[in-house]
Amino acid sequence: MIAPASLRRVTGAHPRLVDAALATLVGGIGLLSLLFGRWPDGVGPSSADAVAAATALLLLTARRRAPLPVLALAVLGEVAFTVHASYPSQPLKLAALIAVYTVARTVRRRTALIAVSGTALSLYGAIAYAVDSASSPEAGAMFAWTGMFAAVGATVRTWHDYVAAMEERALRAEASKEEEARRRVAEERLRIARELHDVIAHHIALITIQAGVAGRFLRGQPDQAEVALGHIREAGRTVLDELGPLLYVLRQSGDETDAGQPTEPVPGLSRLAGLLESLTAAGLSVRHRQAGHPRPLPTAIDLAAYRVIQEGLTNAHKHGATAEADLVVDYGPDELGVRITNPLRSGPYPASAATGTGHGLTGMRERVHAVGGSLHAEAVDDGCFRLAVRLPLPADGPPADNRAADRSGTALPATAAAERRRR
Repeated sequence: MIAPASLRRVTGAHPRLVDAALATLVGGIGLLSLLFGRWPDGVGPSSADAVAAATALLLLTARRRAPLPVLALAVLGEVAFTVHASYPSQPLKLAALIAVYTVARTVRRRTALIAVSGTALSLYGAIAYAVDSASSPEAGAMFAWTGMFAAVGATVRTWHDYVAAMEERALRAEASKEEEARRRVAEERLRIARELHDVIAHHIALITIQAGVAGRFLRGQPDQAEVALGHIREAGRTVLDELGPLLYVLRQSGDETDAGQPTEPVPGLSRLAGLLESLTAAGLSVRHRQAGHPRPLPTAIDLAAYRVIQEGLTNAHKHGATAEADLVVDYGPDELGVRITNPLRSGPYPASAATGTGHGLTGMRERVHAVGGSLHAEAVDDGCFRLAVRLPLPADGPPADNRAADRSGTALPATAAAERRRR
Protein backbone atom coordinates (compact mmCIF):
# COMPACT_ATOMS: atom_id res chain seq x y z
CA MET A 1 0.00 0.00 0.00
CA ILE A 2 1.40 3.39 -1.01
CA ALA A 3 1.57 5.90 1.81
CA PRO A 4 -0.19 9.28 1.26
CA ALA A 5 3.07 11.17 1.61
CA SER A 6 4.73 8.97 -1.04
CA LEU A 7 1.71 9.40 -3.30
CA ARG A 8 1.91 13.18 -2.97
CA ARG A 9 5.60 13.13 -3.84
CA VAL A 10 4.96 11.01 -6.95
CA THR A 11 2.05 13.13 -8.16
CA GLY A 12 3.95 16.34 -7.49
CA ALA A 13 7.06 15.12 -9.33
CA HIS A 14 5.21 13.72 -12.38
CA PRO A 15 2.00 15.73 -12.96
CA ARG A 16 1.78 14.93 -16.69
CA LEU A 17 2.04 11.22 -16.00
CA VAL A 18 -0.85 11.52 -13.53
CA ASP A 19 -2.94 13.39 -16.10
CA ALA A 20 -2.21 10.76 -18.72
CA ALA A 21 -3.23 7.96 -16.37
CA LEU A 22 -6.44 9.77 -15.37
CA ALA A 23 -7.33 10.51 -19.00
CA THR A 24 -6.72 6.90 -19.96
CA LEU A 25 -8.97 5.72 -17.14
CA VAL A 26 -11.84 8.04 -18.07
CA GLY A 27 -11.49 7.40 -21.80
CA GLY A 28 -11.27 3.68 -21.14
CA ILE A 29 -14.73 3.74 -19.55
CA GLY A 30 -16.20 4.72 -22.90
CA LEU A 31 -14.01 2.37 -24.88
CA LEU A 32 -15.01 -0.62 -22.74
CA SER A 33 -18.60 -0.23 -23.82
CA LEU A 34 -17.45 -0.56 -27.42
CA LEU A 35 -15.55 -3.73 -26.58
CA PHE A 36 -18.46 -5.37 -24.77
CA GLY A 37 -21.12 -4.07 -27.20
CA ARG A 38 -23.37 -2.33 -24.69
CA TRP A 39 -23.50 -0.05 -21.61
CA PRO A 40 -24.38 -1.49 -18.18
CA ASP A 41 -28.00 -0.22 -18.63
CA GLY A 42 -28.36 -2.26 -21.79
CA VAL A 43 -28.13 0.59 -24.30
CA GLY A 44 -25.91 -0.23 -27.24
CA PRO A 45 -22.95 2.05 -27.93
CA SER A 46 -22.62 4.09 -31.08
CA SER A 47 -19.84 5.85 -32.94
CA ALA A 48 -20.70 9.00 -30.94
CA ASP A 49 -19.69 7.17 -27.77
CA ALA A 50 -16.27 6.46 -29.24
CA VAL A 51 -15.87 10.14 -30.22
CA ALA A 52 -16.98 11.22 -26.73
CA ALA A 53 -14.51 8.85 -25.06
CA ALA A 54 -11.65 10.04 -27.26
CA THR A 55 -12.60 13.68 -26.64
CA ALA A 56 -12.65 13.13 -22.89
CA LEU A 57 -9.22 11.48 -23.05
CA LEU A 58 -7.69 14.36 -25.01
CA LEU A 59 -9.24 17.07 -22.84
CA LEU A 60 -8.06 15.58 -19.57
CA THR A 61 -4.44 15.46 -20.75
CA ALA A 62 -4.53 19.28 -21.03
CA ARG A 63 -6.52 20.09 -17.89
CA ARG A 64 -3.56 21.59 -15.99
CA ARG A 65 -2.33 23.76 -18.85
CA ALA A 66 -5.74 25.23 -19.76
CA PRO A 67 -8.32 24.43 -17.06
CA LEU A 68 -11.02 26.88 -18.19
CA PRO A 69 -10.93 25.95 -21.92
CA VAL A 70 -10.93 22.25 -21.01
CA LEU A 71 -13.98 22.76 -18.77
CA ALA A 72 -15.79 24.75 -21.45
CA LEU A 73 -15.13 22.15 -24.15
CA ALA A 74 -16.08 19.26 -21.85
CA VAL A 75 -19.40 20.93 -20.94
CA LEU A 76 -20.16 21.84 -24.55
CA GLY A 77 -19.30 18.31 -25.65
CA GLU A 78 -21.53 16.81 -22.96
CA VAL A 79 -24.44 19.10 -23.84
CA ALA A 80 -24.09 18.38 -27.57
CA PHE A 81 -23.82 14.63 -27.01
CA THR A 82 -26.83 14.56 -24.64
CA VAL A 83 -29.02 16.58 -27.01
CA HIS A 84 -27.96 14.46 -30.00
CA ALA A 85 -28.10 11.01 -28.38
CA SER A 86 -30.85 11.74 -25.81
CA TYR A 87 -28.69 10.29 -23.03
CA PRO A 88 -25.57 11.67 -21.31
CA SER A 89 -22.04 10.56 -22.12
CA GLN A 90 -20.40 9.16 -19.04
CA PRO A 91 -16.80 9.92 -20.13
CA LEU A 92 -17.60 13.54 -21.04
CA LYS A 93 -19.63 14.05 -17.86
CA LEU A 94 -16.80 12.69 -15.74
CA ALA A 95 -14.29 14.79 -17.67
CA ALA A 96 -16.41 17.89 -16.99
CA LEU A 97 -16.52 17.12 -13.25
CA ILE A 98 -12.75 16.58 -13.10
CA ALA A 99 -12.32 19.87 -14.97
CA VAL A 100 -14.55 21.50 -12.32
CA TYR A 101 -12.15 20.21 -9.63
CA THR A 102 -9.16 21.56 -11.58
CA VAL A 103 -10.76 24.99 -12.05
CA ALA A 104 -11.65 25.25 -8.34
CA ARG A 105 -8.10 24.16 -7.50
CA THR A 106 -6.17 26.55 -9.76
CA VAL A 107 -8.28 29.50 -10.99
CA ARG A 108 -9.14 32.67 -9.07
CA ARG A 109 -12.03 32.12 -6.71
CA ARG A 110 -14.51 34.48 -8.36
CA THR A 111 -13.78 33.07 -11.82
CA ALA A 112 -14.01 29.53 -10.45
CA LEU A 113 -17.39 30.26 -8.82
CA ILE A 114 -18.83 31.58 -12.09
CA ALA A 115 -17.43 28.65 -14.08
CA VAL A 116 -18.73 26.04 -11.60
CA SER A 117 -22.18 27.64 -11.50
CA GLY A 118 -22.36 27.71 -15.30
CA THR A 119 -21.26 24.08 -15.47
CA ALA A 120 -23.92 22.92 -12.99
CA LEU A 121 -26.71 24.76 -14.83
CA SER A 122 -25.55 23.54 -18.25
CA LEU A 123 -25.33 19.88 -17.20
CA TYR A 124 -28.64 20.11 -15.36
CA GLY A 125 -30.33 21.61 -18.41
CA ALA A 126 -28.86 19.03 -20.79
CA ILE A 127 -29.95 16.04 -18.69
CA ALA A 128 -33.39 17.56 -18.01
CA TYR A 129 -33.83 17.99 -21.76
CA ALA A 130 -32.74 14.41 -22.42
CA VAL A 131 -35.15 12.88 -19.88
CA ASP A 132 -37.81 15.50 -20.61
CA SER A 133 -38.24 16.29 -16.92
CA ALA A 134 -36.96 19.31 -14.98
CA SER A 135 -37.50 17.49 -11.68
CA SER A 136 -35.56 14.39 -12.66
CA PRO A 137 -33.36 13.08 -9.81
CA GLU A 138 -30.57 12.47 -12.31
CA ALA A 139 -30.69 16.09 -13.44
CA GLY A 140 -30.84 17.41 -9.89
CA ALA A 141 -27.94 15.21 -8.88
CA MET A 142 -25.69 17.22 -11.21
CA PHE A 143 -25.81 20.14 -8.76
CA ALA A 144 -24.63 17.85 -5.97
CA TRP A 145 -21.88 16.24 -8.05
CA THR A 146 -20.66 19.58 -9.40
CA GLY A 147 -20.68 21.14 -5.93
CA MET A 148 -18.83 18.18 -4.43
CA PHE A 149 -16.02 18.25 -7.02
CA ALA A 150 -15.78 22.04 -6.66
CA ALA A 151 -15.63 21.76 -2.85
CA VAL A 152 -12.86 19.14 -3.03
CA GLY A 153 -10.87 21.37 -5.40
CA ALA A 154 -11.35 24.44 -3.15
CA THR A 155 -10.31 22.42 -0.09
CA VAL A 156 -7.16 21.19 -1.80
CA ARG A 157 -6.45 24.73 -2.95
CA THR A 158 -6.83 26.04 0.63
CA TRP A 159 -4.54 23.33 1.96
CA HIS A 160 -1.85 24.01 -0.64
CA ASP A 161 -2.09 27.76 0.05
CA TYR A 162 -1.70 27.08 3.76
CA VAL A 163 1.32 24.84 3.20
CA ALA A 164 2.88 27.42 0.87
CA ALA A 165 2.27 30.17 3.44
CA MET A 166 3.88 28.05 6.16
CA GLU A 167 6.89 27.33 3.95
CA GLU A 168 7.25 31.00 3.06
CA ARG A 169 6.97 31.96 6.72
CA ALA A 170 9.62 29.41 7.61
CA LEU A 171 11.90 30.75 4.88
CA ARG A 172 11.37 34.32 6.09
CA ALA A 173 12.05 33.27 9.66
CA GLU A 174 15.23 31.49 8.59
CA ALA A 175 16.30 34.48 6.51
CA SER A 176 15.58 36.90 9.36
CA LYS A 177 17.47 34.60 11.73
CA GLU A 178 20.49 34.60 9.44
CA GLU A 179 20.21 38.36 8.99
CA GLU A 180 20.04 38.83 12.75
CA ALA A 181 23.09 36.60 13.17
CA ARG A 182 25.00 38.60 10.54
CA ARG A 183 23.95 41.85 12.23
CA ARG A 184 25.14 40.62 15.61
CA VAL A 185 28.44 39.48 14.11
CA ALA A 186 28.90 42.90 12.49
CA GLU A 187 28.11 44.70 15.76
CA GLU A 188 30.49 42.46 17.68
CA ARG A 189 33.24 43.05 15.13
CA LEU A 190 32.67 46.80 15.39
CA ARG A 191 32.80 46.63 19.18
CA ILE A 192 36.02 44.61 19.09
CA ALA A 193 37.50 47.01 16.52
CA ARG A 194 36.76 49.93 18.83
CA GLU A 195 38.27 48.13 21.80
CA LEU A 196 41.37 47.23 19.80
CA HIS A 197 41.75 50.82 18.65
CA ASP A 198 41.34 52.20 22.15
CA VAL A 199 43.77 49.72 23.69
CA ILE A 200 46.44 49.76 21.00
CA ALA A 201 46.37 53.48 20.12
CA HIS A 202 46.80 54.60 23.72
CA HIS A 203 49.58 52.25 24.71
CA ILE A 204 51.46 52.43 21.40
CA ALA A 205 51.44 56.23 21.72
CA LEU A 206 52.94 55.92 25.20
CA ILE A 207 55.53 53.42 23.97
CA THR A 208 56.52 55.72 21.10
CA ILE A 209 56.92 58.71 23.39
CA GLN A 210 58.94 56.76 25.97
CA ALA A 211 61.12 55.30 23.22
CA GLY A 212 61.96 58.85 22.14
CA VAL A 213 62.78 59.77 25.74
CA ALA A 214 64.99 56.70 26.13
CA GLY A 215 66.83 57.48 22.91
CA ARG A 216 67.50 61.04 24.03
CA PHE A 217 68.87 60.03 27.45
CA LEU A 218 70.55 56.76 26.48
CA ARG A 219 74.12 58.12 26.29
CA GLY A 220 74.12 61.12 28.59
CA GLN A 221 71.66 59.98 31.32
CA PRO A 222 71.36 56.19 31.26
CA ASP A 223 69.37 56.21 34.52
CA GLN A 224 66.62 58.27 32.90
CA ALA A 225 66.75 56.03 29.83
CA GLU A 226 66.31 53.00 32.08
CA VAL A 227 63.22 54.59 33.64
CA ALA A 228 61.75 55.25 30.19
CA LEU A 229 62.47 51.67 29.14
CA GLY A 230 60.68 50.50 32.28
CA HIS A 231 57.63 52.51 31.25
CA ILE A 232 57.81 50.94 27.81
CA ARG A 233 57.94 47.49 29.35
CA GLU A 234 54.97 48.25 31.61
CA ALA A 235 52.92 49.68 28.73
CA GLY A 236 53.69 46.61 26.62
CA ARG A 237 52.65 44.29 29.44
CA THR A 238 49.41 46.27 29.93
CA VAL A 239 48.43 46.19 26.28
CA LEU A 240 49.06 42.44 26.15
CA ASP A 241 46.88 41.95 29.23
CA GLU A 242 44.04 43.98 27.71
CA LEU A 243 44.33 42.32 24.29
CA GLY A 244 44.10 38.84 25.84
CA PRO A 245 40.31 38.78 26.37
CA LEU A 246 39.64 40.34 22.95
CA LEU A 247 41.83 37.82 21.16
CA TYR A 248 40.19 35.01 23.11
CA VAL A 249 36.80 36.09 21.78
CA LEU A 250 38.14 36.23 18.23
CA ARG A 251 39.50 32.69 18.53
CA GLN A 252 36.11 31.22 19.50
CA SER A 253 34.31 29.29 16.74
CA GLY A 254 30.88 29.66 18.31
CA ASP A 255 28.97 30.92 21.31
CA GLU A 256 30.32 28.24 23.62
CA THR A 257 32.43 29.29 26.57
CA ASP A 258 34.52 27.28 28.95
CA ALA A 259 36.01 27.57 32.37
CA GLY A 260 39.24 28.97 30.93
CA GLN A 261 37.61 32.07 29.49
CA PRO A 262 39.30 35.27 30.71
CA THR A 263 37.46 37.07 33.48
CA GLU A 264 39.20 40.44 33.22
CA PRO A 265 36.76 43.12 34.45
CA VAL A 266 35.49 45.71 31.99
CA PRO A 267 37.55 48.93 32.27
CA GLY A 268 35.79 51.80 34.03
CA LEU A 269 36.39 54.99 35.95
CA SER A 270 37.61 52.92 38.88
CA ARG A 271 40.81 52.43 36.84
CA LEU A 272 41.15 56.14 36.04
CA ALA A 273 43.96 56.64 38.56
CA GLY A 274 46.10 53.98 36.87
CA LEU A 275 45.45 55.57 33.49
CA LEU A 276 46.49 58.99 34.75
CA GLU A 277 49.62 57.52 36.32
CA SER A 278 50.66 55.95 33.02
CA LEU A 279 50.09 59.25 31.20
CA THR A 280 52.05 61.15 33.85
CA ALA A 281 54.92 58.67 33.48
CA ALA A 282 54.82 59.32 29.73
CA GLY A 283 55.29 63.04 30.33
CA LEU A 284 51.72 64.37 30.17
CA SER A 285 50.69 66.59 33.07
CA VAL A 286 46.98 66.06 33.69
CA ARG A 287 45.10 68.45 35.94
CA HIS A 288 42.20 66.30 37.09
CA ARG A 289 39.13 67.78 38.73
CA GLN A 290 36.02 65.92 39.79
CA ALA A 291 32.63 67.49 40.51
CA GLY A 292 29.54 66.00 42.05
CA HIS A 293 29.23 62.79 44.01
CA PRO A 294 30.62 59.71 42.25
CA ARG A 295 28.36 56.66 42.28
CA PRO A 296 28.20 53.24 40.63
CA LEU A 297 27.60 53.58 36.90
CA PRO A 298 26.02 51.24 34.37
CA THR A 299 28.69 49.10 32.74
CA ALA A 300 28.20 50.57 29.26
CA ILE A 301 28.41 54.16 30.55
CA ASP A 302 31.42 53.36 32.73
CA LEU A 303 33.30 51.75 29.83
CA ALA A 304 32.40 54.57 27.42
CA ALA A 305 33.61 57.22 29.87
CA TYR A 306 36.89 55.41 30.48
CA ARG A 307 37.58 54.89 26.78
CA VAL A 308 36.73 58.51 25.93
CA ILE A 309 39.11 59.79 28.60
CA GLN A 310 41.81 57.36 27.47
CA GLU A 311 41.52 58.35 23.80
CA GLY A 312 41.06 62.05 24.52
CA LEU A 313 44.14 62.33 26.74
CA THR A 314 46.22 60.26 24.30
CA ASN A 315 45.25 62.66 21.49
CA ALA A 316 46.08 65.62 23.72
CA HIS A 317 49.54 64.13 24.36
CA LYS A 318 50.17 63.45 20.66
CA HIS A 319 48.75 66.62 19.14
CA GLY A 320 48.83 69.22 21.93
CA ALA A 321 51.14 72.23 21.97
CA THR A 322 52.40 71.35 25.45
CA ALA A 323 52.42 68.14 27.43
CA GLU A 324 49.52 69.18 29.62
CA ALA A 325 45.76 68.78 29.67
CA ASP A 326 42.78 69.53 31.89
CA LEU A 327 40.33 66.76 32.73
CA VAL A 328 36.98 67.41 34.40
CA VAL A 329 34.65 64.56 35.36
CA ASP A 330 31.25 65.90 36.47
CA TYR A 331 28.71 63.57 38.13
CA GLY A 332 25.44 65.39 37.52
CA PRO A 333 22.00 64.33 38.74
CA ASP A 334 21.06 62.77 35.41
CA GLU A 335 24.23 62.80 33.30
CA LEU A 336 27.98 62.29 33.46
CA GLY A 337 30.05 65.06 31.93
CA VAL A 338 33.61 64.60 30.71
CA ARG A 339 35.61 67.58 29.46
CA ILE A 340 39.20 67.46 28.21
CA THR A 341 41.03 70.66 27.24
CA ASN A 342 44.57 71.02 25.90
CA PRO A 343 46.49 73.84 24.15
CA LEU A 344 46.63 73.83 20.35
CA ARG A 345 49.84 74.08 18.42
CA SER A 346 50.55 77.46 16.86
CA GLY A 347 51.89 75.96 13.64
CA PRO A 348 50.33 73.43 11.26
CA TYR A 349 47.87 71.26 13.16
CA PRO A 350 46.25 68.03 11.96
CA ALA A 351 42.86 68.88 10.50
CA SER A 352 41.36 65.70 11.87
CA ALA A 353 42.30 66.63 15.43
CA ALA A 354 40.98 70.17 15.11
CA THR A 355 37.72 69.36 13.37
CA GLY A 356 36.92 66.01 14.88
CA THR A 357 37.13 63.90 11.72
CA GLY A 358 39.89 61.46 12.74
CA HIS A 359 39.29 57.76 13.30
CA GLY A 360 39.83 58.13 17.04
CA LEU A 361 37.20 60.86 17.37
CA THR A 362 34.86 58.97 15.06
CA GLY A 363 35.16 55.89 17.24
CA MET A 364 34.58 57.95 20.38
CA ARG A 365 31.52 59.60 18.84
CA GLU A 366 30.01 56.27 17.83
CA ARG A 367 30.71 54.79 21.26
CA VAL A 368 29.07 57.78 22.98
CA HIS A 369 26.06 57.77 20.65
CA ALA A 370 25.62 54.03 21.25
CA VAL A 371 24.79 54.72 24.92
CA GLY A 372 22.59 57.73 24.16
CA GLY A 373 25.15 60.44 24.85
CA SER A 374 26.58 63.36 22.89
CA LEU A 375 30.13 64.41 21.95
CA HIS A 376 31.44 67.80 20.82
CA ALA A 377 35.03 68.36 19.72
CA GLU A 378 36.16 71.81 18.64
CA ALA A 379 38.90 74.40 18.77
CA VAL A 380 37.87 77.24 21.11
CA ASP A 381 38.80 80.90 21.04
CA ASP A 382 41.50 80.72 23.74
CA GLY A 383 43.76 78.58 21.53
CA CYS A 384 42.74 75.28 23.05
CA PHE A 385 41.09 72.15 21.80
CA ARG A 386 38.11 71.01 23.83
CA LEU A 387 36.44 67.62 23.93
CA ALA A 388 33.08 67.65 25.75
CA VAL A 389 31.07 64.48 26.33
CA ARG A 390 27.74 64.00 28.06
CA LEU A 391 26.52 60.53 29.03
CA PRO A 392 23.04 59.84 30.48
CA LEU A 393 22.92 58.52 34.05
CA PRO A 394 20.20 56.94 36.19
CA ALA A 395 18.96 58.71 39.29
CA ASP A 396 21.50 59.59 42.01
CA GLY A 397 22.65 56.65 44.09
CA PRO A 398 24.49 56.71 47.42
CA PRO A 399 27.66 58.82 47.32
CA ALA A 400 30.78 56.80 46.62
CA ASP A 401 34.34 57.26 47.88
CA ASN A 402 35.63 60.58 46.62
CA ARG A 403 39.17 60.39 47.90
CA ALA A 404 40.78 60.70 44.46
CA ALA A 405 39.26 64.14 43.85
CA ASP A 406 39.69 67.48 45.50
CA ARG A 407 36.35 68.23 47.19
CA SER A 408 37.17 71.93 47.20
CA GLY A 409 37.33 71.94 43.41
CA THR A 410 41.07 72.56 43.21
CA ALA A 411 42.78 70.94 40.22
CA LEU A 412 45.16 68.16 41.23
CA PRO A 413 48.01 66.66 39.22
CA ALA A 414 47.50 63.02 38.36
CA THR A 415 50.34 61.91 40.65
CA ALA A 416 48.87 63.75 43.64
CA ALA A 417 45.45 62.21 43.05
CA ALA A 418 47.01 58.77 42.80
CA GLU A 419 49.00 59.35 46.01
CA ARG A 420 45.89 60.36 47.89
CA ARG A 421 44.07 57.27 46.55
CA ARG A 422 46.86 55.01 47.87
CA ARG A 423 46.54 56.61 51.30
